[in-house]
Amino acid sequence: MFEDEKDNKIYNLIISNGIDKNREYAQFIEKLFSKTDFLWKESISGSYSTAGDSFYEKIDGIVLLAGLYNDNKELFSDLLQASEKYGIPIILVRPYGLEEVPEILEQKAATIVGWNANCIIDSIKNADELI
Repeated sequence: MFEDEKDNKIYNLIISNGIDKNREYAQFIEKLFSKTDFLWKESISGSYSTAGDSFYEKIDGIVLLAGLYNDNKELFSDLLQASEKYGIPIILVRPYGLEEVPEILEQKAATIVGWNANCIIDSIKNADELI
């Protein structure tokens, strides 16, 4: 895909959420909204383990906020399985203010990124080329 085509694409993302003591989800969403030239939408399912082909076939990337992992392991497990089954790239975001990520997530990630908005957007745009 050419760079200008990537700029006009609307990225359909799943972003991990759940128990979030440090408000990382809200901070991450703010980062996405801060880049007004990046078009995206979020797809949410009541149960990622039972969402079917029609749901996952539209997804461009799964963003896992590593800081939420310990309190949401079942959700992360469902998303990792979906990623593998449907060939959806995982964009792993480091815990806010930390460098280390859980090894199980690191092994499955197409890319790992910190909290810089430009780096996040670039990682999302290029994740499909890394799987």
